[in-house]
Amino acid sequence: LDLAVTASLSVLNEGSLTSTLRTLLFFTALMITLPVGLYFSSKAYIFEGTLGMSNRDSYFYAAIVAVVTVHVVLALFVYVAWNEGTRQWREGKQD
Repeated sequence: LDLAVTASLSVLNEGSLTSTLRTLLFFTALMITLPVGLYFSSKAYIFEGTLGMSNRDSYFYAAIVAVVTVHVVLALFVYVAWNEGTRQWREGKQD
């Protein structure tokens, strides 16, 4: 009986580790692609294209968009990680 409980806890820990790793990889990819993509697209299409800003001004405002995007992704990561941790803690406490 003790071996069965240990085996089920091991499977539970592997599942939570896989879930945590998947979340980390998702937000890592988001952190790399989203700010860079929004930087170049907002510079070319919004600030230079639509608003008609100069090249120098569009660099500045596109950088602000990228920095804000980094902060939003980090805040989302902390939110998801916090909720995942409390969910795992509640599941572990019920057992």
